[in-house]
Amino acid sequence: MLQWKVGNVTITSVAELDDGAVPGPVLIPEATADAILGIEWLRPHFVDAAGNLLLRIQALIVESQERQIVVDTCLGNNKPRVNEFFNLLQTPFLHDMAAAGFPPEQIDAVICTHLHVDHVGWNTVLVDGQWVPTFPNARYFLSRADVEYWSTTPNEAGDVFGDSVRPVIDAGLADLVDPPYEVTDEITLESTPGHSPGHVSVRIRSGGEEAVITGDLMHHPSQCARPSWGSAFDEDGAQAERTRRAFLDAHAGRDVLVIGTHFAKPGAGHIVTDGDAYRFT
Repeated sequence: MLQWKVGNVTITSVAELDDGAVPGPVLIPEATADAILGIEWLRPHFVDAAGNLLLRIQALIVESQERQIVVDTCLGNNKPRVNEFFNLLQTPFLHDMAAAGFPPEQIDAVICTHLHVDHVGWNTVLVDGQWVPTFPNARYFLSRADVEYWSTTPNEAGDVFGDSVRPVIDAGLADLVDPPYEVTDEITLESTPGHSPGHVSVRIRSGGEEAVITGDLMHHPSQCARPSWGSAFDEDGAQAERTRRAFLDAHAGRDVLVIGTHFAKPGAGHIVTDGDAYRFT
C-alpha cells in the first residue's frame, strides 16, 4: 500500500487498476515508444521495456482533522462504458478500501478533481436498478464549472454524468464549489483548468509540510520532460499546457511532495529543473 505523511495529514492510495501498461499514443499522442524510451529517467518506474506508459487508477484517501476524504473515485462497477476496457467492470475496489480501514459509511467527504469517467465512477453504486451514492455520510465537493459543463455536454465515454454525478446532486449530498475552496484548514482545492473547464488540484499544508495531488493536470511523468505533450482527453489543450507549464515552473526545486493521480509506483516525488525542462524524482 502506498501511503504518505504530510505534517499531521496521512494520504493512502487504494488502487482500482494498478500500474497497467498502455501504449503512449492512446493517452498522449506524441508519446511514441521511441520518444518515451528517449527519456531515460522514466525507467524503471514509469515505462516498461517496450516504451509503454505505466499508469495507475486510484483513489487517494486524505485523513485531515479527524475527517476521511476520498480524492477521486476511479471507474466503478456495473457502469456501461463505450471503452471496452472500462465497460461493466467488476472490481474489488470497495472491499479493498474497507480492508485498508475506510469503509464507505465512514467517509466524510469526496473530492472529484474533475468529472471524467475514471474520477467519478465510485461516486455511486447500483442498488435495485438505481444509482445511489456510495458514501451516504459524505459531502461530495464538485467544481461548479465542471458540473455546468458536463450537465449539458455529451460525453463520449457514456452517460457518466447521469450515472455517477447527477445521483449525488439529486440526493442533496453535493456541494458545488468555486476554487480556491477550503475543505479543512489543511486541504484546499485550487483551480488548474484545461483538462476540463473546472479541473482542480488538491493542496495539502500541515505541520510546515506541503503536498499537492495533481488530478489530471499531468497524466504521466513524461510530461515533466516534455511539457508540450498534451493528453488526448484534454478538453482545452492550449489551456491545459499553460496550466501544466505554470505548475511545473512553480514547483521545480521546491520541497513540495507531488502526488500524481495516475503516476505508477512510487507515485509521489519532487519536480526538479532538468535543462530547459523538468524531471520527476
